[in-house]
Amino acid sequence: MKIHILAIGKCKKGSPEDLLIREYQKRLSWNLNIIEKENDTIFKESAFLLSHIPEGAKVVVLDERGENISSQTFAQKIENWRLNGISEICFLIGGADGHTDEVRRRADLILSFGKLTFPHMLIRAVLTEQIYRAQTILSGHPYHRQ
Repeated sequence: MKIHILAIGKCKKGSPEDLLIREYQKRLSWNLNIIEKENDTIFKESAFLLSHIPEGAKVVVLDERGENISSQTFAQKIENWRLNGISEICFLIGGADGHTDEVRRRADLILSFGKLTFPHMLIRAVLTEQIYRAQTILSGHPYHRQ
């Protein structure tokens, strides 16, 4: 499985969030690619995100208006895609102004991590951990507990 995180804003090298992201990235057996873009207007950010989605990839947009699902359901969604021949998933994290309607329309899943507002760099760390957690759930590893 190939995972892409397309994100607006640059994560500072050596920051606590960067260290967490790198830790979970190391643990993953799936290939995780992170592509960042500096903050800009919402329309330029959207154009960047949409232009970097690989052909045939499923798209998950992180948005506060999205579905709030369990880690188990998240893992099952990834497994269902994988069983249906999908080999790439692309996660989109917008800038401070969120996503345009065009980006949300492109989504195969709009995902929320709840109603709370989080710093974007922290959400990258949380997302990376949840991707790792999904991988461990699917492989039967005891990392995740019910």
